[in-house]
Amino acid sequence: MIEAKEVPTDCTLCYHSCGCRVTVKDGRAVKIAGLNSHPLNHGKLCPKGANALATIYNPDRLRRPLKRIDGSFREISWDQALDEIAERLLDLKKNFGPQVLGVFSGSIGVENFEMGGLVQRFKTAFGSPNFFSVESVCYRMRIRVRQMTFGRYPVEEMDSHLYILWGHNPEQSDFPLKLALKRNRNQGARLVVIDPKRIPLADMADLYLQIRPGTDGALALAMMHVIINEKLYDRDFIEQHTFGFERLVPHVQKYTPEWAEEVTWVPAEDIRRLARLFSGTRGASIYQGTCTQDQTANGVQNSRAFSILQAITGNVDVPGGWVTSPPPRLRDVSLGVEGNPMGADRYPLFVEMWGRKSPYGVVTLVPESIPEVLRAFFVIGGNPLVSMPDSNAFRNAFRKLDLLIVHDLFMTETAREAHYVLPACSHLEKWGVAYSYNVCHGLPFLMLRKKCIEPLYESWSEWKLFTELGKRLGLEDRFPWRSEEEMIAFELSPSGFSFDDLLNRMPEGVFYTEKNYEQSEGRYHSPSGRIEIYSETFERAGFDPLPTFLEPERGPRRASKAFLEKFPLILSTGSRHIGYTHSQHHGADALRKMYPEPLVQISPATANRFGIEDGDRVIVETNRGQVNMKAAVEERVADNVVLVPHGWEGDANANLLTDVECREPMMGYPDMKSLQCRIRKA
Repeated sequence: MIEAKEVPTDCTLCYHSCGCRVTVKDGRAVKIAGLNSHPLNHGKLCPKGANALATIYNPDRLRRPLKRIDGSFREISWDQALDEIAERLLDLKKNFGPQVLGVFSGSIGVENFEMGGLVQRFKTAFGSPNFFSVESVCYRMRIRVRQMTFGRYPVEEMDSHLYILWGHNPEQSDFPLKLALKRNRNQGARLVVIDPKRIPLADMADLYLQIRPGTDGALALAMMHVIINEKLYDRDFIEQHTFGFERLVPHVQKYTPEWAEEVTWVPAEDIRRLARLFSGTRGASIYQGTCTQDQTANGVQNSRAFSILQAITGNVDVPGGWVTSPPPRLRDVSLGVEGNPMGADRYPLFVEMWGRKSPYGVVTLVPESIPEVLRAFFVIGGNPLVSMPDSNAFRNAFRKLDLLIVHDLFMTETAREAHYVLPACSHLEKWGVAYSYNVCHGLPFLMLRKKCIEPLYESWSEWKLFTELGKRLGLEDRFPWRSEEEMIAFELSPSGFSFDDLLNRMPEGVFYTEKNYEQSEGRYHSPSGRIEIYSETFERAGFDPLPTFLEPERGPRRASKAFLEKFPLILSTGSRHIGYTHSQHHGADALRKMYPEPLVQISPATANRFGIEDGDRVIVETNRGQVNMKAAVEERVADNVVLVPHGWEGDANANLLTDVECREPMMGYPDMKSLQCRIRKA
């Protein structure tokens, strides 16, 4: 019998990449625990990380390649699957051109450099510009906006003197922040919660603001009004490091707290209290929800407003504020950006900035582009029929494809529509690189993701999949690495750390650089060399150069009277549970016991208005579709608001309610947080 060994590695089940210890015995992972030395999670794991082995060894995992034949799936060999896929791709390329291929990488591909990079490498090698990701519905917007404002990407530190949780609930969605918040609250840090639901963290907050979904930008503008008119801003920082403040001053005069109270439901005096608290705290941070403010009509301008609030109060590049940490020097396994991804003409700010192109296409354009533009689609580590807006539109479009291929661990709702389903490796069955860039006041952290066990069944990693498929497509020279280890060594080559360093000498990871709080001239790599409060980049693109507020298209102050009579309640989708990442991990028994079914959350007044009691099965309906869930009547939820969780398949899929054509105007993101609905007993 082989003696058990313990492998230090990282968890890839959300974007944080916490450290973990995997015990392997006789080739099987038998235990997983937190890695005490890791600076992000300090030996602790969230429920999904702690139960990762239940997902990896789940009996429902895909075992062999599957092909759809006469409406059902049959097992085939990898050779047959790849031969047939290659033949069909080459035929489509010959008849219609390479751009007919679209590739999609899900949430896992955001955290996994190798997955995201290889998917992009494959589409470029094939000749298509069309790469799509969850990034075009979530998070990339804030990155893009902060880059346009600061010329770089500052992030919130985990340690702060004032936490403003703005549509963000770390107890359910951000485990490392939950740990840091608890630690720093004990040391005197202040806390503000802004949310349409009084989450449990609000009970310990210094201030709780119950806001109408979709009106975050209005609240931020009113805060600017108070800070500017009461002269609470950081004059020295503004003079030394910003551009356009003098134009912001008259711009915000109309956005009074009284105006914002009417729009947001937040009392004017609470807005003043928040503005004074924020501007009076050195080392304060706004913590945006992962996608809360992106998925509204005002998404881009929300992120602009938050960036400007940080800047005018001097809470940039100070401990506890927003700080820029350089990423590790890694070699990109993609082949760069060639051509214009879909949406570059309609949403140029999402794709190109100052001559630098992004690889991401606008995923909300996919349904209308099939089959006229896209005829083949490759889904890697994602479940777009559940995670993307308007599932009915995506499903109807996918059924028109000549070829749909899914590479995944499980038979997802998207996989059930595919022509070929290919079994994938979990994060413990392949090599990779992980880094954490916002580790408190410490330093950015780099680690090798270890291959702890051999792939189960006939599962393949992305490296093996694209290497073997590339050979059949005549692209073998584009996938030159003879092993995954060789590819990882290629990635690490500029970093100063070798594969061997991180495997044998630094197996628990290494701080790869020092965090720099220096507020020096030239630190902000924008056209002006300063933080751009007034953005000429936005102005040239035809948008407001200063932050403004746009009401939700389907909201109570903008939609037609007839529409609002039919759909009188405000719908916000996407509430999370700590046990799940989107549609993942629902098959783990321990996690299903924590949250066995999705719950529609409404207030007692809303429930009484529609004759609903706690525990009733209800139908929530929009202009696009309906879901069937159980009602949870909670005092904590704002009146006239309906909160629907995401990530559930079947008739509980929240994206049956959303509309792919209801988009933010600047980057094409879907509005999933501030729609209108109605509710009734099932």
